[in-house]
Amino acid sequence: MSTREEPANLGKVLSFLREWDRGDRTVRGRMLNTFLSQHKGKSFCELECEFAQVSSLFLARLTTWMRLTYMFGTCLGLQLSAIGIFLSASGHDQYLVEFLEDGGVLTLLDVLSHTQSREEDKADALRLLLTVSNAGRKYKEIICESHGVKVIADCLDRSNTEEAQETVGALLESLSHGNPKYQNQIYKSLITLMACSSPRAQQLVLHTLHIVQSRTKATHHSIVEPLLNMLRSLHLEVQDEAVTLILGLKCYDVRSALLSGLVALLRPINEEAKQHQSAEEAETITIMTGSLPVFVQQAAAAKAIRYGHDAKHFVRSFPVIEEHVQRVMGNTLFAAFMHQAETVYMNLDETQAEILLTNKVNISAADWTSSERHVLNVAGDELNP
Repeated sequence: MSTREEPANLGKVLSFLREWDRGDRTVRGRMLNTFLSQHKGKSFCELECEFAQVSSLFLARLTTWMRLTYMFGTCLGLQLSAIGIFLSASGHDQYLVEFLEDGGVLTLLDVLSHTQSREEDKADALRLLLTVSNAGRKYKEIICESHGVKVIADCLDRSNTEEAQETVGALLESLSHGNPKYQNQIYKSLITLMACSSPRAQQLVLHTLHIVQSRTKATHHSIVEPLLNMLRSLHLEVQDEAVTLILGLKCYDVRSALLSGLVALLRPINEEAKQHQSAEEAETITIMTGSLPVFVQQAAAAKAIRYGHDAKHFVRSFPVIEEHVQRVMGNTLFAAFMHQAETVYMNLDETQAEILLTNKVNISAADWTSSERHVLNVAGDELNP
């Protein structure tokens, strides 16, 4: 830009800022729409040139206006989009630093916490937080220091749109990467989130937890129970993620507890089945339907055990188990189980379901060979023969 052009351009920018300062909601909304259409995708240098090296003055106004009005939803979508142009500008992190210094991260977290915020606005706020997090470790720590992990986790639990849920998953994964100071906090938050009600959210949590787990050297024993409960899901995508995570944990110190839990799930507790039955009978629904989650969990546990032993059937690895299981299940049901354990529950009739519920396999210590005991000890040594 020539020396002659600079004063003229600066005067234009100052006129723009005066119009902004004097404008009402309608005027500012129009100005933001124009800004978005003319500056989307521009770099730091391009924005500085357009705003005569004082673009920070407009960013500060945007941040302040959002902080004062987000609870009313006043042009919030436009505000977030405009701020996104600054934060995503390539070539320099000056705008990012200024946004954080003006309390931008706290405002974004407040948008997520505000019960009246629209889902699309929450999704935009999450995307901005993702941009901040991807900028580096110090920015991740700022989000976490602002109690961001809890706010973001709560947002996933309450969100009812896939867009927001997927962005939360990406954000938690980003926050956990290269952020050793808060990695354990994020890991524990993901464990807690397995209890959320949305199947899509559960799938995302399990997937993200698997990624985060691969970066940590230790596990927390609180992961075992909620992870096994995920096997009860009627959604195969949730089951698959749960099984994948279980297999990923077989080299960690929770492998014994997981294996014990999986084996226990091969035969549901009678009291639990009766509880399901009585609840469904009260609504005149069949026993089979009422106990379906139990059978689903049972089949998923079988699949996890099967895949956890180098893709060979668990029962075929131990003849003593194969003999007992085939005897109580019967040839037809046993053949179906061995052929496709993950879907056998879908074709159970009432008689077969009753067989699974009422039969019990007792394997005494004397039935195991010394080599089988050794393998079991390595795999988990918690079968309690």
